Amino acid sequence: MNSPKTIQRLFIANRGEIALRIARTAARLGLEVSSAYSSADGGLPHLRLCHKATPLEGDPARVYLDIGKVVAAAKKLGADAIHPGYGFLSENEEFAAAVESAGMKFVGPTPDQIASLGDKIHAREAALKFGVPIVPGKSNAVESLDDALAIAGKTGYPLLIKAAGGGGGRGMRIVREPSQLADALQRASSEARAAFGDPRVFIEKYIERARHVEIQILGDGLGRAISLGERECSVQRRHQKLIEESPAPALAPADARRMSELAARFGASLNYRGAGTMEFLVPSGTSEFYFIEINTRLQVEHPVTEMRTGLDLVEEQLTVAAGHGFSSRVSSASHANGGTWIYPQQNGHAIEARVIAEDAYNGFRPSCGKMTMVTLPSGPGIRVDGWAETGLTVSPYYDSLLAKVIAWGQDREEARTRLEFALRETHIHPVSNTAPFLAEIVSETAFKSGVYDTSLLSEPRGDKKRADENRLLALAGAELISSSERFASVEYVSRPLSSWQRA
Repeated sequence: MNSPKTIQRLFIANRGEIALRIARTAARLGLEVSSAYSSADGGLPHLRLCHKATPLEGDPARVYLDIGKVVAAAKKLGADAIHPGYGFLSENEEFAAAVESAGMKFVGPTPDQIASLGDKIHAREAALKFGVPIVPGKSNAVESLDDALAIAGKTGYPLLIKAAGGGGGRGMRIVREPSQLADALQRASSEARAAFGDPRVFIEKYIERARHVEIQILGDGLGRAISLGERECSVQRRHQKLIEESPAPALAPADARRMSELAARFGASLNYRGAGTMEFLVPSGTSEFYFIEINTRLQVEHPVTEMRTGLDLVEEQLTVAAGHGFSSRVSSASHANGGTWIYPQQNGHAIEARVIAEDAYNGFRPSCGKMTMVTLPSGPGIRVDGWAETGLTVSPYYDSLLAKVIAWGQDREEARTRLEFALRETHIHPVSNTAPFLAEIVSETAFKSGVYDTSLLSEPRGDKKRADENRLLALAGAELISSSERFASVEYVSRPLSSWQRA
């Protein structure tokens, strides 16, 4: 692989599991790693890999979003590049421009690409112009209720109102009849303004039964782009992903290739720089697909692609940001004149499950507090990206992702079985989390079949009995830890335990 020699000191403008993920790659490449942390985050594990770190003063709920403070912290620590991770400022063109104005490299697309592609209306128009099919609807921002009614009359019901400036399910409303339109329009616009500072929304046809499939691309910023394959992302709640896998089990290989080639060619036409994801809807039972958006950053589910390709996508991002283009490994597979737009080394099957601090048996209610016992799985084909550790606290200020459990297998069933048992080995107490719920999902017939869509979690699962059983297990686990600590305090036990802990 090319080494990003023109980047020597990397600042990580993020926290949690993605900050740890980036720090590990940067440290392996021999870069000096630095970061900054809020008053709620002083003990996070990625800081142990940093050569330097500095506190960010201010409201912990907002300080990671303060462009001036983040850029100043990076300059103070002598960074020559900033990796934004995902979330926070990762898709903020003003931040990318501020980084470059300060003389540092931004590990991601150009500010102009973030601005144009982050705007879903502009991205839809660019896709349509290139010949990529888009979901039926109207890309223009809705100007009034009368405008919305006119668009709905042409699109038909059900329809989907979507925020132009962001995603993650925020600023999104399904409308099934005209009487719902006014309220849904007002709520979607207000939510979009609060979440993204942009109240614009647009309308497209709502496809009832569809799969959510995305294509991971890499662009070298020099006119070349390559697809690293597809990921199935249809296991969602409230339009947010919970499980992702590759290859997409219900997508015909010919359709997957057609989608991948089109995504790569589209990326090349944009002169795209770095890692990006093109997202599509695939109506169930068809070979059609519709473009919906581009995410101009590394995705949460990128380990699925890494497990199948053997690539390190953070390293690829750094190599491109350093001005070297693709790594030699990727470059050798990306020559367009042979029609090769898809990275050829994609082996086996990989599935990722997001372990989130939420109670899935009680409406996905958020859960916070100190983690008194954390046990994460391991074994053949198992990878865990996470920041959860015994003694750390889940605060209410940030995204509730604790860890990602990824399983690889020679085929889908091997990967699925490994993931199911890995999730059953995942214990984070007393904080409620999605691990036991997702273990149930991957063991269900519908998921096992591979023929599922975004409606998979539309029916409520779990009940109060199971929720109570999980709480009892959490209490039992906490009591077991407490008893072990009391037992270990006896002198003749504590000495050998201390020696073992240091081994």
